[in-house]
Amino acid sequence: MPENIATTDIVIAGAGPNGLMLACELALAGIRPIVLDRLPAPSLEPKANGLAGQVARVLDMRDLYGAFSGRSGAPVPVPQYIFGGMSLDLSAVRPNPVHLVLKPQPEMVEILTKRAVDLGVDLRWGHALTDIVRDEDRVTVSVATSDGSYELRPRFLVAADGGKSLVRKRLGIDFPGVTATGHVARTGHVTVPAELRTGDGRITIPGVGTFGLGHHRLERGIFVYAELQPDRPLIGTIEFQGGEQFSDDLPMTFDELQASVDRVLGTPLPLSAPTWPGPHNLRRTIGQNTRIAEHYRSGNIFLLGDAAHVHSAMGGPGLNLGLQDTVNLGWKLAAALQGWAPADLLDTYESERHPVAERVMMYTLSQSALISPGPEITSLRELFGELLHLPQVSTYIANLLAGSDVRYDVGDSHPLSGYFVPDVEIETDTGSTRITELLRPARPILLSFNGLTAASAAAAGWSDRVTLVPATSPEPPAAALLIRPDGYVAWATDDFTAISEHTLHTALERWFGTRKVRARSV
Repeated sequence: MPENIATTDIVIAGAGPNGLMLACELALAGIRPIVLDRLPAPSLEPKANGLAGQVARVLDMRDLYGAFSGRSGAPVPVPQYIFGGMSLDLSAVRPNPVHLVLKPQPEMVEILTKRAVDLGVDLRWGHALTDIVRDEDRVTVSVATSDGSYELRPRFLVAADGGKSLVRKRLGIDFPGVTATGHVARTGHVTVPAELRTGDGRITIPGVGTFGLGHHRLERGIFVYAELQPDRPLIGTIEFQGGEQFSDDLPMTFDELQASVDRVLGTPLPLSAPTWPGPHNLRRTIGQNTRIAEHYRSGNIFLLGDAAHVHSAMGGPGLNLGLQDTVNLGWKLAAALQGWAPADLLDTYESERHPVAERVMMYTLSQSALISPGPEITSLRELFGELLHLPQVSTYIANLLAGSDVRYDVGDSHPLSGYFVPDVEIETDTGSTRITELLRPARPILLSFNGLTAASAAAAGWSDRVTLVPATSPEPPAAALLIRPDGYVAWATDDFTAISEHTLHTALERWFGTRKVRARSV
């Protein structure tokens, strides 16, 4: 091997939220990844404006929720949300899984960059992955910088390099799906006259109506309003014709946004450019891709985030999907690098997360259909709006949007197994805590309640990689729970018996490898 080619455990291409979160996950497990990004510094473009769904609990699980939300304690769900531009009342949903964290993407990247650097991640801005060559054991990654080029030889490569992923294209992984052509979406930060703002995050437009957060279907198109930060309104439109007149290469102007807003509303809305310090959003999107990679894994190379799936941003599903992909993959890669991963563990990244992306594709396309023009869609919206008032329907849609309906096939039939662990206040040897807080080191946990010692004894052979936690609670979720580092329950029991011990051993071996062998005394 040439001396200028450095070997390493893992390289991540892309330092967006997903790539940085994966780097943090690996670092928590003692792995020091190299993260490459072609940009010389983090982008100031506010591509995403927040996070919605179960991802808030994932951030809480890694002690990031406070930094993202500015709040302390457990995430608090929102009482109302939107689906297809229609109001979704969550007051009857128990438990309510829909959480909302309003945070521009540049600030997310800043928080995750600091966490990654604090954990010792090797973060390289201005280092662009330009090519890959794979052999049986490693990947040769070609990297270009302003000072020249070099090569790396990682055991694993993760492509978090966006919807136009170079890595995915080099691997020849198909990216099937649909592209909606013709329509054009515009968004931008604006200054709205004070007399039109209601003071509670809404805007009143005379002769048209009052609009809060979300997409609003009108006769001439879609009007979008969002005050994600106090006194910093974001306004957008979707028009279903005329997209073919524009090119992605031609930047959008403020006048173009103003003209589109006036057309969609059917009346002039006096807007002006934002007066607060940037960065400011001002962008145009022509058409909409909804696509998912045929495979998430090709040997020792993995796809993550937009490299694996792209879809409409309606309802904010992107980082709810991508960051949960990240915590699913991170601990499995760490297990493989540390030598205790079962043979098929890495395959479960695709088998577990690909179906989740398919459901996101389904409900984002459904929402796109519900905001489309035409009298038949208007009638469909009336019917769907009636259904949303039924508690069973609002609960179903809430869990769909949040991702809390996801249940992995973990090989155990307990009602909690395969689901994200419920967050319960418990007492441990170190005091009061929540189950979620126990997962902050990103290690597997065997949680045993109210004096049950048999489960911990049965798992003693895995104590080098599974944390054994005795706890008490007046209403424990189960007698014992085996929780994966990503927060999903791998095994549970309500009454520990000989059968329970067997199923616990099966779960431990399936997810965390063979037990350690104690050396015999001579």
